[in-house]
Amino acid sequence: MEKALKKYSPLFVIPTFAAFVIGFIIPFAEGLYLSFCQFTTVKNAKWVGIANYQRAFADESFTNALGFTVSYAVVSIVVINVIALGLALLLTRKLKGTNIFRTIFFMPNLIGGIVLGYIWQILINCVLSIVGEPLLALNETAGYWGLIILTAWQQIGYMMIIYIAGLQNVPGELLEAAEIDGANAITTLLKVKIPMIMSSITICVFLTLTNSFKLFDQNLALTAGDPKHMTEMLALNIYNTFYARAGAQWKGLGQAKAVIFCILVIAISMIQLKATRSKEVQQ
Repeated sequence: MEKALKKYSPLFVIPTFAAFVIGFIIPFAEGLYLSFCQFTTVKNAKWVGIANYQRAFADESFTNALGFTVSYAVVSIVVINVIALGLALLLTRKLKGTNIFRTIFFMPNLIGGIVLGYIWQILINCVLSIVGEPLLALNETAGYWGLIILTAWQQIGYMMIIYIAGLQNVPGELLEAAEIDGANAITTLLKVKIPMIMSSITICVFLTLTNSFKLFDQNLALTAGDPKHMTEMLALNIYNTFYARAGAQWKGLGQAKAVIFCILVIAISMIQLKATRSKEVQQ
């Protein structure tokens, strides 16, 4: 029986592998080809070589969106992970009502990005009008921090759950040994807890990094890139290039931007994974 299972086990991989090839590999390869073309439809494509990539890097709106996205990503990664870890530390101290607080902090993650964007747009515009500042459509600084607050509010609860799981797996004997050696709370956190939860940190930083770079729906709903595309992130810039303009030259340019975006996210994610995994402690 066991030999028969081993013999026919590759057959069970075929449906998943076929779905992966049809749903990802083929569209990705076709998209890569189209990034070197001018086209209106998939079957109406004219090869233009690297012209689309040259136009992409010369496009000021694209480079501005890249700079804005990187700036946003760095701040949001730090804010989300620091606050999420702080909450996880508080909620693993056997306080009363911890399950209720965990549920409350996690709930924003269940709300769609578009809905959150419009809710926070109303809230932020109300605050800005009260203090006499320009509304989001005319306020780049408010749009930047509004996006950070929105995504932090949405994602902190999810990352908190991952950190709680990591903290609960820290061996009790290590904490007792640190206490016996006279280590205070900060020393225990830096020398014991953080090294032991590096796998959780790896996961959370990876998720916040990729979520920050591919952010679209919240950006569309909250600022739509206003004022004058100054709060436009990469995903929204690609969308506006591809769908908001008519003509074969714009489709090819949008596709080239999408390929650059994909390569950039993969490269940064791989660097981050390698850097944080090298710090993980084997338990």
